[in-house]
Amino acid sequence: MSGASNEVKHTLKAKEEEEYAMTCLGTYVFMDKHCRQLSISDGSSGKQIDSLSLAYEDLFTMPYSVIQDYGFIIKHLDISHNVFSRNLQFLSEFDNLRSLNLDHNKIDETTVFPFMPNLELLWLNHNLIKNLYPFIKNLYKSIPNLKYLCLMGNEAAPSYLNGGSFFEYLQYRLFVLSWFPHLMHLDDRIVTDEQLLEAKRLFKRPLFENVIELPECIKDLHNKINIFSKPSILSDGQKISRGTNLII
Repeated sequence: MSGASNEVKHTLKAKEEEEYAMTCLGTYVFMDKHCRQLSISDGSSGKQIDSLSLAYEDLFTMPYSVIQDYGFIIKHLDISHNVFSRNLQFLSEFDNLRSLNLDHNKIDETTVFPFMPNLELLWLNHNLIKNLYPFIKNLYKSIPNLKYLCLMGNEAAPSYLNGGSFFEYLQYRLFVLSWFPHLMHLDDRIVTDEQLLEAKRLFKRPLFENVIELPECIKDLHNKINIFSKPSILSDGQKISRGTNLII
């Protein structure tokens, strides 16, 4: 009985931790693009600021003053309900970012995120993503350590929200999990070990997709070697006599 009781307690604790991770946004700072005055969510100015909200500000790029003042300290960023699209390179300035809310923007399948190895939670609900590939592949390259991902309300994520069938939803879910094997929560459901195994079985990655891309300097050297190693093309009237030295 004690073993079963401990298992139940462990399960409840895990659920509580997950709910905390999905909902806790720390001490939030609310500001707008026209005013530098801050409004802190819990009314306490003594706590360290780690979260910033710029929702509903009709932004298409991040104000430089925000990056300068908060880029290093912000861990949770809410820029939902704006018009961000493909210009997301400013996110690389938020070195310690852990969660990012980009719901209700103009993100599409051609949007490429900067490299953010510390980001663990990403909300992209209700954007303009129509195709999963190569969006998911690029997303994995940019944010490889995601644990929580929401894509609901996009055409590429069929569900009950947009009239998708259960088979389409399952196929979409397994495809995303095949790229993100460390996900704990996808959309509105917890990721299970069975789903991860099935995703790995159905969507096996070719070996070349896992190979790190060669640096540009190596590519240039390889191209030069190919140029000099190609045989000279001689016309039909040309003959090479024995002992002739060709300088290439």
